[in-house]
Amino acid sequence: MSTPSATPPRSAAPRRLIAVVVLVPVLAALALWAFAWPAARTAPRDLPLGVAGPTAATAQVERQLARQDGAFEIHRYADEAAAREAIEDRTVYGAVVVTPQGPELLTASAASPTVAQLLQQAVARQAAAEGTEVRSVDVVPAPETDPRGAAFSASVLPLALAGMAAGAAVTLLGLRGIRAVSALVGAAALIGVTAAALAHSWLEALTGDWWAEAGVLALSTLAVSAAVAGLAALIGAAGIGIVSFVVMFLGNPFSGASSAPQMLPEPVGTIGQWLPPGAGASLLRSVSFFDGAAATGPALTLTWWAALGLGAVLLGSAMKSRMSGTEPAIEREPTPVG
Repeated sequence: MSTPSATPPRSAAPRRLIAVVVLVPVLAALALWAFAWPAARTAPRDLPLGVAGPTAATAQVERQLARQDGAFEIHRYADEAAAREAIEDRTVYGAVVVTPQGPELLTASAASPTVAQLLQQAVARQAAAEGTEVRSVDVVPAPETDPRGAAFSASVLPLALAGMAAGAAVTLLGLRGIRAVSALVGAAALIGVTAAALAHSWLEALTGDWWAEAGVLALSTLAVSAAVAGLAALIGAAGIGIVSFVVMFLGNPFSGASSAPQMLPEPVGTIGQWLPPGAGASLLRSVSFFDGAAATGPALTLTWWAALGLGAVLLGSAMKSRMSGTEPAIEREPTPVG
């Protein structure tokens, strides 16, 4: 009897070659679109900006800001103290305060150095047209060791990669049920502590509570790793690729970590905040620089991703155990003796 050959038939080889030749350019095009398109279209879109002062004095400022085709979402405040409080609560990215000495610009480079620079340029340009000067005050400054937020934004991709690797490792090692959940939670906790040690203690790019930052970094990692392992537990190894694609090709470029969600084309900015990288970056900013202000939304997003992922891991394990337990036993014919 001839044994079947392990090599694929020759007719399948050309199809696989064509699939590879076509698939690689498609993936490259998707990557270029996902990463380059939002960066090339970066501009303010309904960016929350405050205007403070008497109504009669701020009317002209509001009209000038409204001419910029929906670039800013204007929030009105009675005085400078209220505007500062709104910036510290992350309600607005900055504020123009009208004073008898001239306009004053309040910014928060910790919220986004890119937005702070944009506001300075926009307000200074308007003031120059009127022959006045603008005094700029950074209410919540970025760390001196990371004034442009480069180290902060660079932390998004490694955390996503770590989460993907942890979820894939749990799946490929065949861990199921409580063991898989314990491995995912333990790995995320260790990654969070390590990342906090690097970003806070070594690079000094974070300035908030050390343990709170470690918790945010761990939760961000767990949201990705649990989603990877959870979907893989339900549909198989294809789940690893699906979640990895969403996190890499959508979550990272749509996160707005290097600028702000309101600086990305719609609905890219909104979608990015629904995914772990964007929610993780927003939560880390709130915890590290703003004493937890506006942290509820991104914290809930990450918690839902982690909870649903871990629940899927347990559900997939239970389904496999039930299927293996209900498989009919193979009846063996008695073997005659002698």
